[in-house]
Amino acid sequence: MRASGILMPVFSLPGPFGIGTLGKEAFAFVDFLAEAKQTYWQILPIGPTGYGDSPYQSFSAFAGNPYFIDYRLLTDTGLLTADEVPAARPVGPIDYGALYNERPVILKKAADRLLAAPSPAYEAFCEAQSFWLEDYALFMAVKAEQGQAGLADWPDDLRCRKPEAIAAAKQRLADAVDYYKAVQFFFYIQWNALKAYANGKGVRLVGDIPIYVSPDSSDLWTHPELFQTDGEMHLTQVAGCPPDAFAADGQLWGNPLYDWPTHKATGFAWWKRRMQHATSIYDVVRIDHFRGFESYYSIPAGNKTAAGGHWEKGPDRDFIHAMHEALGEGGIIAEDLGYLTPEVKAMLAESGYPGMKIMQFAFDSRESGNYLPHTYPRNSVVYTGTHDNVTTEGWRTNASPEDVAYACRYLRCKPEDLTEAMICACLASVSDMAIIPLADWLHLGSEARINTPSTQGANWQWRLGSPMPGSLAAHIAQLTALYERTPCGE
Repeated sequence: MRASGILMPVFSLPGPFGIGTLGKEAFAFVDFLAEAKQTYWQILPIGPTGYGDSPYQSFSAFAGNPYFIDYRLLTDTGLLTADEVPAARPVGPIDYGALYNERPVILKKAADRLLAAPSPAYEAFCEAQSFWLEDYALFMAVKAEQGQAGLADWPDDLRCRKPEAIAAAKQRLADAVDYYKAVQFFFYIQWNALKAYANGKGVRLVGDIPIYVSPDSSDLWTHPELFQTDGEMHLTQVAGCPPDAFAADGQLWGNPLYDWPTHKATGFAWWKRRMQHATSIYDVVRIDHFRGFESYYSIPAGNKTAAGGHWEKGPDRDFIHAMHEALGEGGIIAEDLGYLTPEVKAMLAESGYPGMKIMQFAFDSRESGNYLPHTYPRNSVVYTGTHDNVTTEGWRTNASPEDVAYACRYLRCKPEDLTEAMICACLASVSDMAIIPLADWLHLGSEARINTPSTQGANWQWRLGSPMPGSLAAHIAQLTALYERTPCGE
């Protein structure tokens, strides 16, 4: 089925609490998507954000972000009082410092009320999520006790999970552990309600999971044997990307690299559990940096840039076969951007998963790959750009004049019409799925960029600050129908 959707992070939704929530603004966006005849809503990772406020550096591969919890919904269930809900703030760039200071104070009040008389729903949640919840909650409790220090800086006995230290921490921090478990219950109750509402409106949620976990995460802390460490929880090699035309020093991500032989020896049990969880909370899962399963770029820990790394062989087909065994053969989008070898292309072909096409890359002279629309296969997902790209209006004003002129010749348009022309080219392509960032539908400029890779400071902060034009849903629906991407039966 040819289909289309919109890319819009949860945190970029408008809302009264300084960041997007899982409350009425999210439900209203689902209504907008349904009115616009869209089948998919793609978001960014929803885990609790760590270093740099990046959703790709989360404290857990399984937990939800407490920042998204809607206080008003907790009020509706009697877990907060009206006067405990803070006054609405003007919509503007996200202030993560304010969220960090405010959220725990308010959520603690709701958690205390829940824990005073735990509901059967809470107890059932804790039991169902026990494979990660207790470890995550203890990790967060210890982290708070250590003044939010990163895992690498914890005392040796806690960092290395010496049994006597863990037993003492569980006893000493029992109340804090219960708090973090309660907060996850709040998140998932609200998330599940939003997903049910979206599915009821014919909208499927496309989630996004990073291939790697954070170096400051409960995942590394509780399963160090699955990663390349020295046995004392110190990383020996870290993840990144080699230098290219977009980054002269490459990209130094710093994430732990997997010990793939150990994963293979366990039948990829951890990855199966991770993907089963992801496919239970999303309808479709985009796996970031999919090419890393075929081969991955390994950088010695401690390097200042990515320039000194080298490629190592990944699990390749063994991983693909394990995922097919656990999940079947659908429901995955492979983010296959970047340096693709014949081996990577062969792995992707065997997986059966659709890869990604970026319209902006088709006309960028720095891009070595071929992203021209007439070359797309049907089994692909096309975007004007992703969260890592500037908006298409921003591309038009910042790209070289030669690249813009080439795009206009190819798309048969004037420069001022380039954003709409790229959107139409995506919708008109043979790709089975077309996903357009909301900022492109709104023709916003570089101020609406979500992330600039290899930089820090102003990323992950953009929010939709003004009401959407009343005619936008109808305009999107019209183009969706024109290019035969409306939901079945319409």
